[in-house]
Amino acid sequence: LKRLGTDYIDIYQFHHIDRSTPFEEIWQAIDVLVQQGKILYAGSSNFPGYKIAQANELAARHGRMGLVSEQCLYNLAERRAEMEVIPAAQDYGLGVIPWSPLHGGLLGGVLKKEATEGRRASGRAADALKDTKTREQIQAYENLLDKHGLEPGEAALAWLLTRPGVTGPIVGPRTREQLDSVLRALELELSEELLMSLDEIFPGPGPSPEAFAW
Repeated sequence: LKRLGTDYIDIYQFHHIDRSTPFEEIWQAIDVLVQQGKILYAGSSNFPGYKIAQANELAARHGRMGLVSEQCLYNLAERRAEMEVIPAAQDYGLGVIPWSPLHGGLLGGVLKKEATEGRRASGRAADALKDTKTREQIQAYENLLDKHGLEPGEAALAWLLTRPGVTGPIVGPRTREQLDSVLRALELELSEELLMSLDEIFPGPGPSPEAFAW
């Protein structure tokens, strides 16, 4: 806390499940931190749906608040969270905080930048574009948004804000231009026609058990 220059943390998020520590002990430790005034709430990150349920059911049995948020990988190109993580978060009242909303830059107009500015993708986006199907998918996505006069990155963020349970995506602008782009996404309203077209390009898996049972 001294290093962060703050008296307390609003939401202390578990970055990953702890396979060796039972939630009884975890909640006892959180109780101490809350009593000491060092944190206000606890959240999870990268939890599967059953762990969200397990954590909050145990917390409820002992009269604790439980998890208040889930930070998960969720964006147009990666929608597996819709199967169980987001439904579990909604049922238990957790706010969903998607990380990597542009999927490592893949949804930020990467092909247009490559063609017009010579800026080649790197990291996760570059790896994904090696797959022909993915490249065609991203090209269709960029063509669709160009048709509607929209910037890909702004539309991807605006799409997340239409999703049930999503509180707000985590963004990491490095320049004022990028920050302005993020703020424009807040005002962007996507038409039903456009949302349907995006679903056609990036079909979600649907909720469980339908997603895998039939």
